[in-house]
Amino acid sequence: MTPSTTYDVCDTPPQLLNNRHYWLGYGHLYRLDDPDVTMYRSGVAHPLLNGVLRVARGGFARARSLAASFGDLPSTWWIGEDSYPGLADDLVAAGGTQVATMPVMAARVDAVPDQRAVPGLTIETVPAAGLREWVSTYAPSMGVAPDQQEASLAMEAGHAETPAHLVRFAGRVDGEVVGTSALLDRAGVGGIYLVSTTEAHRRRGIGAALTAAAVAEAGRRNLPMVTLQASRLGEPVYRRMGFTTVAHYRLFTL
Repeated sequence: MTPSTTYDVCDTPPQLLNNRHYWLGYGHLYRLDDPDVTMYRSGVAHPLLNGVLRVARGGFARARSLAASFGDLPSTWWIGEDSYPGLADDLVAAGGTQVATMPVMAARVDAVPDQRAVPGLTIETVPAAGLREWVSTYAPSMGVAPDQQEASLAMEAGHAETPAHLVRFAGRVDGEVVGTSALLDRAGVGGIYLVSTTEAHRRRGIGAALTAAAVAEAGRRNLPMVTLQASRLGEPVYRRMGFTTVAHYRLFTL
């Protein structure tokens, strides 16, 4: 069922809240979400899998102290509209470096057009028993090193949002998983994550099809809007699907 309630895709607070829920779900070693700081530590050696998601005004010194717990783990500070306006300047003054800008994109569920069928592609939801293949499929696209894949599997299996709010999708061609996506139902919107396609199967529309599968699941859940953070390669694909850039995250290391 497609929702018909009017919803402004430029309403970013629920989108950023959905993002915080998703990444906090990976904090099985440590997670914190209080009025001052939101942060998580998965223990996987990847900068997006340990980080500070939000800092309120007056919370920077505490956030820096807490972030020391990352130790040698690569980590990221996410700077979005849900943090205080001077956070980027404070990070730079403390020796931080901006490493990326990530568009936040959104679309109404009923405004995303049907995608063309991809010959030979079948899309299925991923049970717990299928997580190993799912993780090994997205890991190269995400930059997860081979020696971190077992830790990533444990991280996915322990995601705090599973199974009530988080649905994972796998795309198969000739029986092989060649693409992934996920939908998180939180904060009244559908957040789309981990859209990936194996290198040998790119430029066939598989990523768009897996994104559309997540959008369809949002529709079945009567969520009016979907949101995602786009990579450089993904942004033009999402724009063609009807997504609009509504905000940006600035990603820093410190």
